[in-house]
Parts: sequence; C-alpha cells; structure tokens
Amino acid sequence: MADLKNKVAIITGARRGMGRTHALTLAKAGAKVVVSDISQEDCEKVVEEIKKDGGQAIAIKCDVSQKSEVEKMIKETIKKWGRVDILVNNAGICQFKPFLELSEEEWDRTINVNLKGYFLCAQAAAQEMAKQKSGAIVNIASVAMGQQGIGFANIAHYCASKGGVVGMTEALAVELAPYNIRVNAIAPGMIETPMIDPIKSDPKSLEGLLSRVPMRRVGKPQEISNMVLFLSSEASSYMTGSTVVIDGGWLAG
Repeated sequence: MADLKNKVAIITGARRGMGRTHALTLAKAGAKVVVSDISQEDCEKVVEEIKKDGGQAIAIKCDVSQKSEVEKMIKETIKKWGRVDILVNNAGICQFKPFLELSEEEWDRTINVNLKGYFLCAQAAAQEMAKQKSGAIVNIASVAMGQQGIGFANIAHYCASKGGVVGMTEALAVELAPYNIRVNAIAPGMIETPMIDPIKSDPKSLEGLLSRVPMRRVGKPQEISNMVLFLSSEASSYMTGSTVVIDGGWLAG
C-alpha cells in the first residue's frame, strides 16, 4: 500500500534534518525524488545518498518564498519526469526572539518561508496534479500551531505561520478534492534536527520541555517520515484535511 513506484515526489527543505529523511524514505519506497532547498551543493549530497541506495533523484535549488524559483522547480520536474504526484512542504525556519523585540523583517521572513512558501509550492504543484486528476500534498506544521491550550514563548512568528499552515491545509483539502488531490498536515513535536539546537544548548530548557512530554524523549526524523510516506501513498486514500500530531504525547499531557 505504501509503494510509490513511478510516483514523482518533491520535497522542499530537503538538504538536512527531517527533509533529508523524508527524501530518503520516499526514494526507498520507489518514488522519483526531487531534493530541493536553498543550497544546490547540499541537495546534491542527498541525491548521491539516494542513488547509492538504488533510488532515483535530482537536486533543484529553490527558495520557496520566491515565486519564480518555485515555478522553475516545477518546470524542471516536469521536464525531467513529466508529472508531479507528491509534494512535501517541509522547508521552514524558526528563529527564537522575544515578541517585544521581534522586528517586522524577522516576522516577514518567517511568514514568507513557512506559510507563503507552502502556498506557492502547493499552488504550483496542484496545477500540475489537477491535469492528471491525482496527487498528494503533505504540509509539515507543528505542535506550535495554536488552539491546543499550550503557548510557546519567543516564537510568535513561527506559531503564526504553523497555525496558518493548518488552516490552509483544511481549505485546500476541500477545494482540491474534486481533482482527487489529497492535502494533509503533520504536526511534529520536538524532533532531533538542527532547528532545536538552541533548546539543546540549554540543559535546563531541554529538561523543562521534556518534562511535559509523556514519552520523555525527543523524536527522531524517521518517526515523522513514516507518516509522510503513509500520507503520500494510497494507504491513506480516504484521508484529506487532517492534521496528524506526532509529539510523544506532549499535547495529550
């Protein structure tokens, strides 16, 4: 059911962290993978990993906040493989900054990458998916998405962007269902990626956060990639508009 043979998947923010693991996982399932991020060199390294493991992949540099670069990424994908079946909107940034010190430029940059970028990529990919009457879009949100009764200090801009991702996911699921395009989101908790380095550098902060997680540990990128694979495949054929929380029980606790 999770066989992605002959499927073409684009993963943004794929040069490291969760994005890299998503790319490796979908490639192992048989997908032809587009590894995309802001560094062509880093993307090429991930492509080499995939090829060494017997998979198919290409690297395409793309700043998801720039419409022209997103359109170029889609065009290059179509030129190479003729279609787009899966989009994993994973590119994201998180800068810790007290709200009273947050600049307009810092706010705009986070929203432009984390929310506008998802919109640009989803729209461009969905336009191709609509032609073939099939597709799956997976948006990476966060437990810091609001409406959960848990606030996150010093990342108001990040929380706003991830809450927007969830709202957009639900709206797109409704609009794109007639084209047989499914749109779902994943809300990870703390995952072992470079994004949580500022937290790990402060043992007291890390201990405080883990005390709120029933499983008492940080998650692994593969634990998110397993859900990305599920939502990208026919195994989830009746799922759309859902946000799946993977957080070691944080929100439940």
